[in-house]
Amino acid sequence: MNKTFENGLTYRQVGDYLLPELEVPEAPKVGVWGKRREAYLREQRNGIYTGLLVTGELNAHLEEVDRSAEEMLFQLVTEMAAREQVTETLKAADQMEWVRRMNSIRSRAEEVVFAELIYV
Repeated sequence: MNKTFENGLTYRQVGDYLLPELEVPEAPKVGVWGKRREAYLREQRNGIYTGLLVTGELNAHLEEVDRSAEEMLFQLVTEMAAREQVTETLKAADQMEWVRRMNSIRSRAEEVVFAELIYV
């Protein structure tokens, strides 16, 4: 048997107890870039972090930053690899050289993402 009280919550009776019918909010889909942004805001821009947290916009902001950062990183790595001629042919011919170059490209692309999306 369900009962609704003035506070707007619905309760169900289990034995002699009334237990609230609560819904757990969906967990935010925040990846590594969103977590890095959150850490930066919390440590360096506490006012912005608190404002987003209080208004309930923090998770949406972090999800958007995470999505944008992933897209930017993928695009930058693809463009840099093409510009520097790091191809599957190089990978087949000299795997260690391909890994060295791709690690360098990814590192530089991550620095751009940090500078343009995370630390602003």
